[in-house]
Formats: sequence, C-alpha cells, structure tokens
Amino acid sequence: MSVLIDHLALEGIDRRYPDRTVLRDVGLTVPPGERVALVGENGAGKSTLLRVAAGLDTPDAGTVVRPGSLRLVQQELPFPDDATITDVLDAATAQARAVEARLMATTSDLAVLNPASAEGRRAADRYDEALTEADLTDVWSVGSRVDRAVEGLGLGHLPRDRVVGALSGGQRSRLALAGALVAGPVALLLDEPTNHLDADGIAFLADELRGRRGPLLFATHDRGFIDAVATKVVDLDPAVGPHRAGEDRDLVGVQGTTYRGGYTDFLASRAAERDRWVERYEREQARLTELRHEVNVGARDVMHTTQPRSEARASKKFYADRAATTIARRVRSARARVEELECDQVAKPPNLLRFSGFQARPARGRGAADIVADLVDVAVHHRLALTSLTVGGRDRVLVTGPNGCGKSTLLHVLTGDLAPEVGTRRTAHGLRIGMLTQDVTWAYPQRSTLATVATATRLEEDDAAERLAASGLVARRDLHREVGRLSVGQQRRVALAILVLDPPDLLVLDEPTNHLSLPLSEALEEAIPDHPGAVVVASHDRWIGERWTGRRLDLGT
Repeated sequence: MSVLIDHLALEGIDRRYPDRTVLRDVGLTVPPGERVALVGENGAGKSTLLRVAAGLDTPDAGTVVRPGSLRLVQQELPFPDDATITDVLDAATAQARAVEARLMATTSDLAVLNPASAEGRRAADRYDEALTEADLTDVWSVGSRVDRAVEGLGLGHLPRDRVVGALSGGQRSRLALAGALVAGPVALLLDEPTNHLDADGIAFLADELRGRRGPLLFATHDRGFIDAVATKVVDLDPAVGPHRAGEDRDLVGVQGTTYRGGYTDFLASRAAERDRWVERYEREQARLTELRHEVNVGARDVMHTTQPRSEARASKKFYADRAATTIARRVRSARARVEELECDQVAKPPNLLRFSGFQARPARGRGAADIVADLVDVAVHHRLALTSLTVGGRDRVLVTGPNGCGKSTLLHVLTGDLAPEVGTRRTAHGLRIGMLTQDVTWAYPQRSTLATVATATRLEEDDAAERLAASGLVARRDLHREVGRLSVGQQRRVALAILVLDPPDLLVLDEPTNHLSLPLSEALEEAIPDHPGAVVVASHDRWIGERWTGRRLDLGT
C-alpha cells in the first residue's frame, strides 16, 4: 500500500543566484489544515520559495516532500489566448474527476472481491487511499465549487465561452484563482492572491481558504487577509533574527523565522524578538569592552600589588613573582574569553530598510484652494460610467469600488494616458503628474537600477545613489543589478523611488500596496499626508480604507 502524502515539507532548502543567495537552509512544514503566510521585504525570496515548493524551481540543496495533488497560483494564467473560460474550469476539475473515478473503481472492486483474500486486501488498501484523497480534495462538491468560485471572484457575469485573450489582466488572475479553488488540490500555494480582488472577493477567498482541509502556503502583502486566514507567519526578511557577526545576510540568504498567529500577532512577536536581539548585542558588546580592557591594561588595572614597608627585599620579590603569575593567568583567561565571545557574538542589528517619505521640492505656487485637475462627466465605454472629479492642490482622494467599476480607468483618464470618450478633462498649466501603475514596465529593462532612476529623475548617478539610499526604498546591493531582473515588488519600489526623489504636483497611485512589503505599505500610507502636492489613490486595501482621512470617491455607488 502506498502512503498518501497529505502535507508539505521543505528541509534544508538553499537557492543561490550568481550575485546572491536568496534562501539558506530553509525548513518549513505545513500539515493538513495549517495556513502559513510568507512575508518579508521585496526580494527576500517569497516567490522563489513557492516555486521551489511547487517543483517549478530546483533548489541548490535540500529536499521537498509534497502531495501528488498540488497547485501553485501565480499572477499569469497558463492558458493560450484562444482557450475559453469553460476550458480553464474543465481543466481545473479534471484531477478531481479522476480521483472520483478511482474511488468509484475501487468501490466496484471491493464489491466483487473476497475481503479475506490477498487481492481483496490490496483492493481495500486502494479504496482507503482513494477515499483519503477524495476527502482531502473534496470531490463531493466539485459541481457546486465551480459556480461558487466564479461568482465569488466576480466572474459570474462573463459568458463561459469568452476566450482568455479577451479578458483583462485582473480577470485572468481571478480566473486562475477560481481554477485553483475548483480543482481542490491537496496542497494549495498562492502568490499575492488578493492583488486583483475587491473587498467582496477578498472576503469570499478568505472564507474558502479557512474551510480547506489540506496545507496552504501563501505570500501576500494584504495585512487584513493574513489576520483573517493565517494560522502561522513565516518571515523571510534578512534583517530579522540574530545571526553571527561577520555573516553577510545578502550573501548567505535567510532561513526564515516562524511566528504563530496572524499579522497582528506577528508584529508583536517580531518586535519582541528584535528587542531581545538588541539587548543581547548590547550585553555582549559591554562584556567584550570589559574583557578587552582587562587584557590591554593588564596588571595595572587587574591587580595592584602593594607590599608592607617592613617587608624584606627577598619577600618583596617573592610576592612580586606570585602577583605576576596571577596577573598573567588572568590576562590569558580574559584573552581566551574575548576570542570565544568574538567568535560567537551576534551581529549588530541592522537598520531596517525604511521609507523616509517624500523628498521636499521648491513650491510651485499652487495652494490648497487651487484646482490642479478637473474631470467633468467623463466616461469610457464598458470601462467607466459617467464620473466627475475635481482635485485641489493639496487634496487627498481615495477612489474605491468593486472590480470592473473603472478605478484604474479613471486614474488613466486623470493622468491623460487615456482620453475619455465623453466629458472633459482640464489640468493646471505646467502640471507635473506622476503615476505608480499596477504593472511596472521599463523601456530598457537591461539598464541598471541606478541608471534607470538617474535617467528618469535627471540626476547624476552619484547624487541619485545617495538619494536612493536615503529614501529607504532601494537597497545598495540592488543599485547595479538590471532593473528588469529585480522581483516584481523591487521593481515597484524603483518606480515609487522615481516619484519620491522628485515629487510631482499630482501623485497618482494605483493599488499602491500591491507587491510591496508590509512595512513599506504602512510607511507609504503614513507618508501620503506629507506629499507636497495632491494625491489620488485607488485601492481595495481594507487597512487603507479604515485609516483614510481625506476625501473619498466610491465608483460603486
């Protein structure tokens, strides 16, 4: 009887690239019913770990144990443009149907075989295995899952014969997610699953995932989603967790630190761990200073030997020799303790990569009462219903609404990238507009990060490098890497850095927390009020919505 694997386990995983090591000795076990969230700075290796777990990327060291039924949902739908929605859903249910067929076949075998015979016992084993797999993949609800997933992810209005090539990027991503839910794999791996979901879609997905029986491993930027779904958080941030001095985390990678609970629990636990690291470092440094002083000063500070004036010279020599021996022994002991502690001491806790906010620029003579952009009854067929929006010089506007209501379309009309089919768009003379789009593309992806930023901001490279370092958005190690080879999140950080180094009069952010690390998302939200111009944000992020203090425009009403 073969043993059905019902868990996901990674042991000793290393993944190296020519210029850096991303993962080092990562160990992680996800048993049935466990829901593990991967977090960490952009480029920390979350997507790499998911690909390794799925078998799409081969680790340089380590082993992976995975169920035979496993599915990784990435941002791209792996179907040709001429495939229909029905084709995608049928392919998703094929494995569950096969499990159901095996169960039916083994049931038939049991009905005709003698249970006491060797063949009957083997049939019983096959039945038990098929039943376990059927239970884990929930084959009993395949039919209802299809309709529920399609409706819950906002695809119910689309005809099932619509081809993939006619879908928007967000619809394609949601269809890939629907396919994974419909397939009901034993293990499910998700990479940024909430990026193209509205509030209703996120709530639906969270409810579906909480009801799963098999292991779930997912990477996300969505803090509320982690709180709602995760039973455990694994942090791949290289700046978290003590390590030996002299150990370059950029070169040796990270092992990952596990925390029980959701995002709120994770924040509290990580802060406490860093406090313990700082305390240990300071305690070890104080002890090293004390021991080095003992070694360097030697007899003068370790032991002062004084002799009574009445002592004879012979006695004085005897006491002096004995004191010298004692001093030498203590110095040797102190030197040994210094060497031991220097070898085992923890590294100094590094400064975390923190967003420093928008850099100041000279005033352009526009005040809060000045209108910088005005959209009057604009509309785009099938994409944006009749909408008006007036933006003042220091306005903060949050655009919300369900998927398909036209949030991104409105932003592109506002920036002038898309002309409205009806209505008018007016902007202030000389208005400088900068936009962070959901999908970042580069005209020259082979250029270095530094050259890309310097060109976009019209800065000398030395100046751009210093200002990038001060911004807290781009690590120095990434300045000379090809910008097109950075992770999706790192590329968004570069695009944001270009807007930060020379803030525009009107800053437009389309789903700004997508793909960005959790600390950066929070820092960006905190910095928006300090932007020197107007800011318009489109977002489905519940945390942003709950804390927004500016104007709101809901396209769903």
